[in-house]
Amino acid sequence: MHTQGIEERPGSGGDHWLVRSECCGCRWRVGLEVGAADAHPFIDRLMWTDEARHLLDRMPPYVQALMKPVVDEYVRDRGQRVVTTALFGEARRGGAVRWDADAEARLSRVPASVRTMAKAELEKTSLERGQASVTVALMEELKARYFGMAGQKT
Repeated sequence: MHTQGIEERPGSGGDHWLVRSECCGCRWRVGLEVGAADAHPFIDRLMWTDEARHLLDRMPPYVQALMKPVVDEYVRDRGQRVVTTALFGEARRGGAVRWDADAEARLSRVPASVRTMAKAELEKTSLERGQASVTVALMEELKARYFGMAGQKT
C-alpha cells in the first residue's frame, strides 16, 4: 500500500486523520480514519495533509519554493512523517510556543478580528526572547507597546 493523501479531521475526542492509500499492484484504494497519534504505521513517507498543502499553495510561488524545504526539514527533525497545519505554523514561526492557561484564557477574550494577528505576534516575540511560553505579563507588555494601554484595567 502506498499513501496517497491525508486529511486532518479535528474532532471532539481529539484529532483524527483520514489516511488514503492505494495498492500499487491492483490499484485498490482504501481510506482509514485513525487518531493522529496512531496513524504513523500507515504512512510510508513524508506527507503533507491536504489542509497544510492548501496553506502552502495559497502562498506566492517564490515563497512556496523557499518555505517547503524549511517545513520538510523542521518536521523530519522532530521525527514526524506528516506536515500538519500546526507543524506548518510552528515551522513558519521558528518553533513551538506553549501558552500559560491564564494567557490562553485572556487571548480568547481578544476580538476575533485581531486574535490571529495578536497570537502570531505574541508567539513571535516569545520565540525571539527565548521564552518557552506566552504569559500574561508578555501580553500586557505588548498591549502597552502597541496600544499605549499599560495603565488601563481590563
